[in-house]
Amino acid sequence: MGSFKEYEDHDALGLAERVAKGDVTPTELLDEAIERTEALNPKLNAVVLKHYDEARKLIADGLPEGPFKGVPFLLKDLHLLWEGTITTYGSAAWEGYVADHNTTLTDRYLDSGLVVFGKTNSPEMGLTGTTEPRLYGPTHNPWNLEHSPGGSSGGAAAAVAAGILPVANASDGGGSIRIPAAACGLFGLKPTRGRTPAGPDRGEGWAGMSISHCVSKTVRDSAALLDATTGAAPGDPYAPPEPARAFLQEVGAPTGKLRIAFNTKRPDGTKPEPEVEKSILEAAKLCESLGHDVVEAAPTLDPVAMGNAQAVIIGANVALALQQRGEALGREITQNDVENMTWLMANAAKDRTSTEYAGATLFIQQMGRMMGTFMQTHDIYLCPVLGTPPPKLGVLDMMTEDVGTYLANLGKIMPYAGLFNMTGQPSMSVPLHWTPDGLPVGVMFTGRFGDDATLVRLAAQLEEAKPWRDRKPLM
Repeated sequence: MGSFKEYEDHDALGLAERVAKGDVTPTELLDEAIERTEALNPKLNAVVLKHYDEARKLIADGLPEGPFKGVPFLLKDLHLLWEGTITTYGSAAWEGYVADHNTTLTDRYLDSGLVVFGKTNSPEMGLTGTTEPRLYGPTHNPWNLEHSPGGSSGGAAAAVAAGILPVANASDGGGSIRIPAAACGLFGLKPTRGRTPAGPDRGEGWAGMSISHCVSKTVRDSAALLDATTGAAPGDPYAPPEPARAFLQEVGAPTGKLRIAFNTKRPDGTKPEPEVEKSILEAAKLCESLGHDVVEAAPTLDPVAMGNAQAVIIGANVALALQQRGEALGREITQNDVENMTWLMANAAKDRTSTEYAGATLFIQQMGRMMGTFMQTHDIYLCPVLGTPPPKLGVLDMMTEDVGTYLANLGKIMPYAGLFNMTGQPSMSVPLHWTPDGLPVGVMFTGRFGDDATLVRLAAQLEEAKPWRDRKPLM
């Protein structure tokens, strides 16, 4: 598309290697990323904040000698702050908000040599599994522009899938890395709770359910970026077990014979759509062909109790965030400032008690113990990411006044991923299936708490057995 013709042939580590060899400069890579953004973004609406001047200044000031030196990168327009730049959380309530400091994770990205040149679209406050905020409008799925790219990291996934860049920041509080990765044909790993820092403003997100990492085209980029960003920061409330070695070293390492349990049904016992069921059955056969022990088994779940616990915890956090934003603005946040579903969640939280919040946190801790017991006899749990292929835009519109239909659609489309936010387990979406009409369907593998390494080894094995990197949308 630009002067560096091989740009899209490389993943992020590959681009960094070309920079290190002197084959291309960081400025040339940035120019290529900007040119691709300007050409593709009018169709996608993936990049909503452009920091081109700031990116050029990073390069001019001298980039750190990190593993991703010179590689273009996008932050999600949610939680991650970069001093002097706008973060809106996808909401008119934060429109124009300029950060006066960096988040810890932003510092780690910059220290790795990444060149941040913008921020990607997110639903308001990251509250749903699509990316259609009223503030910026919908992001379109590169595989079919009428369909959702997933959420809440939909802008990040659309940008990577379309070839604007090979890896981008994403976050996951109820599936928001895995869902857009599944919808856009990418690799998406949600690390173990606490694996990446949330500071300095927060100790955890959504009672430990939310964590940041990335969506990527290759497993090794995700592993290397986790190496660059993992580790507790001073004052963090907790940290997962330390890895035995670098996650990048796990790429290509033997997996051993894994005990894999698989399940296709939603937590309420209903079947997903046929293409989703097919994706899991094919993945199970693939794993068996690779020498793993594969059995059909699933934990017993109560979807109503799970939904209630999520609603209590997330609702309380939404209400607090709006209260704090109102205090910063010197006025109360009103219904006109936010989307309908956001307003309903915040107001519902005000009617709940502290006892209900304590009960919800106790519930998700009990879910962690239940899954911990289940994983004593299984190394990996395989199930769908979504209950349907990527839905059309508008199906999960947060401006709707039809709350019943909205919630029913949520339950049908995204009932699987949130469990592993509750339990804190590492969980990944792997792009192993496409529908006959060309829509990606991700497959979810979940490991034991703290055992991100086994997932990385398995992901690399699957990447070699059924490559996806060369599959590109035709937009």
